[in-house]
Amino acid sequence: MAVTQRASDRAYQTLRDEIVEWELRPGSVLGEVEQSTRLGVSRTPLREALARLMADGLVSPQSGRGLVVTELSLASIREIFEVRQALEEQAARLAARRGDPAVFEQLEIEFAAVNDLLEHDDPARHAYYGLVARLDEAIDDSVDNSYLAAALSTLRTHLVRVRRLAVDDPARLSAAAAEHLLIVQAIAARDAELAAHATQVHLHQALRNIQKMAHLHQSAGATSPAPKGTP
Repeated sequence: MAVTQRASDRAYQTLRDEIVEWELRPGSVLGEVEQSTRLGVSRTPLREALARLMADGLVSPQSGRGLVVTELSLASIREIFEVRQALEEQAARLAARRGDPAVFEQLEIEFAAVNDLLEHDDPARHAYYGLVARLDEAIDDSVDNSYLAAALSTLRTHLVRVRRLAVDDPARLSAAAAEHLLIVQAIAARDAELAAHATQVHLHQALRNIQKMAHLHQSAGATSPAPKGTP
């Protein structure tokens, strides 16, 4: 049983990573025989992994095709951001009230130097997104609310997919870093309402940009960002 669970976890993590990184694109069919062979696991742990992905909202059944990677429509992006705004604004308030200012003062230094980071980052922006992830983790640790942290964790699975729509827009990444810097500064200063307001501004700008990029992809007939390694 323990071996099956390890195989299930491995299959789940691999498929999840491939979906959120757009290696498995929206609409991709996840056939049991093909995926179990490709991942080197038997059908039972694969089914467990697929069930978890369904619970995450990353795959869904489609008549006549089996399980497929879920689409990211303009409507679904809007819905994600409606939930995101409610959760992240409250998280910013609580982080400002309950967090360790020293943690956010260190992040402030890093976000202040983010233009240099972007200039030397790799094309997939791993260093930049790693810094954003550390900010998310710092806020999660500071809210001291396990229910809120769990809700944010589930939501961010989808946000990673959404963010990839804007990965090739350096101007937006620089602007987003400046918005993150304001959030970090407000939390470090223990100004809860300023932290929430800065978060609201950031999310408003992020949604506008992502909707624009998603519309451009749809207009061009694309369903995802260009594959890794393409210009």
